[in-house]
Parts: sequence; C-alpha cells; structure tokens
Amino acid sequence: MWRLVWLCGFFAGAAGAAQALECRTESFKGLSYTRCDVDMAADDLRLFLNDGDGRPWGHFTALDRGLEASGKMLAFGTNAGMYHPDRSAVGLYVEAGRESKALVLGPSDSNFGMLPNGIFCFGPGRAAVIETRAYAANPPECRYATQSGPMLVIEGALHPRFLPDGTSRYIRNGVGVSSDGARAIFVISDQSVTFYEFARYFRDGLRVPQALYFDGSISRLHAPALERSDPGFAMGPIVGVVVPR
Repeated sequence: MWRLVWLCGFFAGAAGAAQALECRTESFKGLSYTRCDVDMAADDLRLFLNDGDGRPWGHFTALDRGLEASGKMLAFGTNAGMYHPDRSAVGLYVEAGRESKALVLGPSDSNFGMLPNGIFCFGPGRAAVIETRAYAANPPECRYATQSGPMLVIEGALHPRFLPDGTSRYIRNGVGVSSDGARAIFVISDQSVTFYEFARYFRDGLRVPQALYFDGSISRLHAPALERSDPGFAMGPIVGVVVPR
C-alpha cells in the first residue's frame, strides 16, 4: 500500500501557461522513494551540462544562479546520466538540438554498459526511454537526449540481470516514461536499494513500460517545493524543469 508523505504542486505563470510539475514522497514494498512528475506539454524540461564558457555547471546552485540572468529558476533537477572525471557525458548527449557526444554501443564492466542500456530522449510535448540498439536502428529526433544504463524496465519487463536476492545497495535515481510519452517520472530512492527493488517500483508501482537508470551513489535531487537540494560532488549532465523566477 502506498503511503503519501508529502505532495507538492509547483505552479507558475509563464506566457499564460501553468507549470504542472509535482513532487512527492511515497513508499512501495516498505521502501521510500521521492518522485517528480513532469508534464511534457506544460513543463519546460531541459538538459544542462556546460555554461556559456564551456565549464560544467556541476551543481544545482551554480545552474540556478546561471538561470537568474534570464529571469528563470530551477524548479526541479537531478543528475541525468554517467560522466567522465572531466564531467563530460559517457554516452550520447544532445542539448537543445546539438549533439556533443555520440552514441556508445557495446557492453562494459560498468553499470552503463550492462546491456541493454538506453536513451532518455525528449522534446516539446513528448518524452521516451529507448533501448540503445533500437535507437541506433532508427534514431528519432531528440531535442534533448542522454544515454545511461542499465535499462530498468524494457517493454514492461525487468532487466534480465536484476535478481530478487541481489545484495548491492545504493541510493539510486532514474526516469520512467508513461506509455503515451506525455509524462516523465523522475525517481530517487530515499535509502539504499537494489537494482531489483528500484526497477520493481517503476514497473509495479509507477506502472511505466520503459524506465532508465541514471546513477547510484552520486544521485541527488533538487526540489525547492520540498525544501530539498542535495549537496555533493560536482555532477555531469543535469536534467531539470525551468520556471520564471
């Protein structure tokens, strides 16, 4: 049974349109998760990596200050995929229509390369989580895209390597997309969880057919309406909702 701990709706007028972002914390199978639901038609969702001088934003606070010059603010943010020590994206990265890192195919020993992995692709009004090989076979138009891995849920099935008795536990975050692509749901666990537990929340709790893992121990959330902005090491790609300040 789900337990609603906190519900917040963030509404701000922008050219006459309301922001529909909602964040809340709830439990599933005895574990606590914080989720932020983004309405792809109403919310201004973007990816961020570097500032105008080519330096990684790194932190939610730096990105929020950078948005201030244009009268904007960060209403929600989370890390959005794995990165190298210089903060550059490990896999495909597209920001505002510009590709700065190409698609990466093939397995590796890291979580990123635990195939199948995937792409979070989005643009005005629609989002998708696409398995990497399917993306490579028929690349869609993505105004924004970030590659990460592993996939958590693939066509309603859990990743085949996730085991019910797995023992590796971390704070984890990821994204799932509704079947019609109209809603993206970002989740961070509020305690250490296994891959299996995390993926089950997406499939059986949120009932999304596709979901993608972003990262583990560095996972962080910025949700001012929940009075939360997690500190930590500098990040690579950040995904977030922008609203008028």
